[in-house]
Amino acid sequence: MMSSRRDGIGMTSQRTRMRMVERLRASGIRDEVVLSAMGEVPRHLFVDEALATRAYDDCSLPLGFGQTISSPYIVARMTELARGGAPLGKVLEIGTGCGYQTAVLARLAKQVYSIERLAPLLARARRNLREARAVNARLRHGDGLLGIPEAAPFDAIVMAAAATHVPETLREQLGIGGRMILPMASKRGQQLCVIERTAQGYIEKKMDDVKFVPLVPGLG
Repeated sequence: MMSSRRDGIGMTSQRTRMRMVERLRASGIRDEVVLSAMGEVPRHLFVDEALATRAYDDCSLPLGFGQTISSPYIVARMTELARGGAPLGKVLEIGTGCGYQTAVLARLAKQVYSIERLAPLLARARRNLREARAVNARLRHGDGLLGIPEAAPFDAIVMAAAATHVPETLREQLGIGGRMILPMASKRGQQLCVIERTAQGYIEKKMDDVKFVPLVPGLG
């Protein structure tokens, strides 16, 4: 029964997933390794069953608790930027949510550490990731702004909530050559930001316009 749910049928089938991948490619996602991972992860496992038929549409979907699962394009774009065309060792994710982006990252990195501040969402993500067989993801209930200093440095840090400034604690946990991908909020709106750490310092680039829930400190 579990295998059938994981494999999907009809609107949640592998064929539907591959149509999503083709749309991502047509939308400008160029990293074939990322596209392959997107085709492997069964997104319908990560949304409410009532929304499963919309799982592969290019839109965000509600998760409850005021949170959403990002659209496939945003997940692919952030993952592509985090990879930067190179293999990933350790990755830190801020905001596990339902665990979908965690599962995609787990296909590409040796180890994924993910922090979620809302305990009920974290419990759901654990179940989802077990079913998706993402065995190299380590989840933690905690304040994402603190990161996981004992596991640093990270090759990439991916934040799934909009910040008004770059948290210094997280920037320090980025390894040399590593990249932090996060939505930055300003009066003009939100933009995806890439921060690369070099031996000389940090390089910041603004990318796509995006829309994320705001970053909230503390536990929920």
